[in-house]
Amino acid sequence: MTDPLKQDDELAGTEQPFVQHLFELRDRLLRSLYGVGAILIGLWIYPGPSKLYDLLAMPLVKALPEGSRMIAVGVVSPFLVPIKVSVLAAAALALPWILYQIWAFVAPGLYKHEKKLVLPLVASSTILFYTGAAFCYFFVFGQAFPAIQKMAPISVAVSPDIEAYLDFVITMFIAFGVAFEVPIVVVILARMGMVTVTQLKSFRTYFVVGAAAVSGLVTPPDPVSMIALLIPMVLLYEVGIWSAQIFIKHTQAPSEETPSSSQP
Repeated sequence: MTDPLKQDDELAGTEQPFVQHLFELRDRLLRSLYGVGAILIGLWIYPGPSKLYDLLAMPLVKALPEGSRMIAVGVVSPFLVPIKVSVLAAAALALPWILYQIWAFVAPGLYKHEKKLVLPLVASSTILFYTGAAFCYFFVFGQAFPAIQKMAPISVAVSPDIEAYLDFVITMFIAFGVAFEVPIVVVILARMGMVTVTQLKSFRTYFVVGAAAVSGLVTPPDPVSMIALLIPMVLLYEVGIWSAQIFIKHTQAPSEETPSSSQP
């Protein structure tokens, strides 16, 4: 039987020379950099690198004992660290634009059923990453930092280094952002046929144990932070199972679909 994709190829006649692909890739990369640069200029004007760092450090500063302040151990840290924060913030805010450029580059080479899979995954993964980072900043930091400060001995003057704090925050943002990508991973594994929805449901107990281990490793040493990461991961796993059933149904290639009409 003839493969429907070969019989009616959507991509027929759309091939381009390799050099043209390189030019297209270069243009997309430049547009991505222009987007990051434009946002960086805007952040530099308002609120400015220093105030941007103050905003990032606010959850910790609020938890410090009265009269305590953060310190800068490095000679040039007061200058370089706020600039680094501005660049990272610009890249994070420009992420949708960067992903759009990637999508615009690869979309012409995808079939309709592949676009139905890739575009929603790209959009949802971006939203989930932002959600995870925001959840970490607004909730986890607000609960974890006061708990950590209460555990500090009275004889210790708590004055965190600004560069060490930035490294910690970036690690936590990435950890929570990636952890919130659980539904995307579940959908991809199910769509690729590596696991079935039935198997995913039977793996619930193992996933909870694994998620608890991950939460204990990446979060600060307090139970509130661990539970704050564990519960969303478990809930998002269930969302992934539900989403996988929908994606498998609506992103099948024509050759994978069962003919609806019976033979006479």
